[in-house]
Amino acid sequence: MNRIAESELIINARGAVYHINTRPEEIAGTIITVGDPDRVKEVSKHFDSIEYNNAHREFVVHTGYIGNKRLSCVSTGIGPDNIDIVLNELDALVNIDFETRTIREQLTTLNIIRFGTAGSLQKDIPVDSFVASTHGLGLDNLLHFYRLQNNEEENQLLHAFNTHTQLGSGNVSPYISMASVSLLKHFTNNYFQGVTVTCPGFYAPQGRVLRLGLGHPQLIDNLTSFQFGNHHITNFEMETAAIYGLGKTLGHHCLSLSAIVANRISKEFSSDGGKAVENLIVQSLNVMADSNL
Repeated sequence: MNRIAESELIINARGAVYHINTRPEEIAGTIITVGDPDRVKEVSKHFDSIEYNNAHREFVVHTGYIGNKRLSCVSTGIGPDNIDIVLNELDALVNIDFETRTIREQLTTLNIIRFGTAGSLQKDIPVDSFVASTHGLGLDNLLHFYRLQNNEEENQLLHAFNTHTQLGSGNVSPYISMASVSLLKHFTNNYFQGVTVTCPGFYAPQGRVLRLGLGHPQLIDNLTSFQFGNHHITNFEMETAAIYGLGKTLGHHCLSLSAIVANRISKEFSSDGGKAVENLIVQSLNVMADSNL
């Protein structure tokens, strides 16, 4: 087995993977990701106990228990580039032997569930509601640096999306990956389900105009009107497709759950986004506990 060099996998003086500052024994098999470092404590306050509390830059990790269930909450920061760091380092913690710097013969599959916020792209998905993403459709370029294998349904959905939006014929090259069916099936009651688009920015990449004009002025209309069979686009944000694509490629089960804090069609914004996120956390942790995820 080839040894992974020090320059490729950085392990710090305390034996922790560099960016998320976590050792293999400090991570659980079920992981909740959040964008905001301050949101980690909003999740872990529902834990019965906390074993480990690590922080480095925007990456905060709390590992503990709810009952007999061990789980971790990890902040990723914003955007697909940070997902590249966090997903690869989480995988390294369970699938690379830090002593020998070699890939383990027996690989471990993690359950990775994102608790995040998003903007609705459908008028009938109101602010303060929840979305469970069936697919992540990326407008960023992260997964083009990896060998992402799509199934036939994903290929057909992506082809239909490119035909409808014409984004694939310009300077954007969309990619797609689906959620873990074994996780998604538990999040049906009180969750809208649909395709989530992941954008590489918050302003023009999500159709917002401040002082600069848009390179794709019809983006929101094209996303809202897209439909392929039973699939339609419910929302957009900045991490889901990267989590799904990397997670699938690495062999993990991934799901993204979003509290809708803005409706871009009705032009509404939640009057209490913090409460919407807290409601998402409580409801989703209850589902996870009831389903033994």
